[in-house]
Amino acid sequence: MRRIKCTIAYDGTHFAGYQIQQQKRTVQGELERALSIIHKGQFVRVYASGRTDATVHAYGQVIHFDTPLAIPDERWPKALNALLPDDVIVKEASEVSPSFHARFSVKKKEYRYRVWMGEKNVFLRHYVYHYPYKLHVTAMNEALRYVIGTHDFTSFCSAKTEIDDKVRTIYEAEVIQEGEELIFRLVGNGFLYNMVRIIVGTVLEVGRGERRAEEMKTILQQKNRSAAGKTAPGHGLYLWHVSYDN
Repeated sequence: MRRIKCTIAYDGTHFAGYQIQQQKRTVQGELERALSIIHKGQFVRVYASGRTDATVHAYGQVIHFDTPLAIPDERWPKALNALLPDDVIVKEASEVSPSFHARFSVKKKEYRYRVWMGEKNVFLRHYVYHYPYKLHVTAMNEALRYVIGTHDFTSFCSAKTEIDDKVRTIYEAEVIQEGEELIFRLVGNGFLYNMVRIIVGTVLEVGRGERRAEEMKTILQQKNRSAAGKTAPGHGLYLWHVSYDN
């Protein structure tokens, strides 16, 4: 058996999320359907670096699967893309060590979140969060500095999560303005359920002057979801890049 690692991108608009769900269209479901065809009806399980929710996009999601087929690395993208729908694409593929795991071998992940401050744009509605307010970008970057480092992110995690250990490390956090668009960048060793979207929603409140930047420190210390702001919608979020050793 060979282990194949693929970097994929997808438009999450019409997916119920990455992870397979009964009676719902998912990215994992489309990938496994395509692999089943290539393997002449044999089921092939696909593992990803992590789940994404409904409407969330990915530019650099990473998956792996095991196969007995001797297809060369460079031919896997073409073979899979011929069978995948237009809103999923395999960007590259390579054989990796059997010890590699798309999820458990992750060292860093980068998420980006796009906010559109201009007039409503029908062509961007599925890809940016329309937030037409005047925002103080300097204050927002001051707020983001408080999440850099190793913290218990209970306050920035959905109360629905079943994970007990909510300590994560954020290496980089910033918001960049490009005209009418804001791009949030967060790089960390892992992220909790809705963590990026809650951080973004809270920092947007700082940008509007509804909170002070230094409140981020207090919110972290309270370890209470109700202390943070609203959860920003999923369609502005992108899993941008996943890093591994080597």
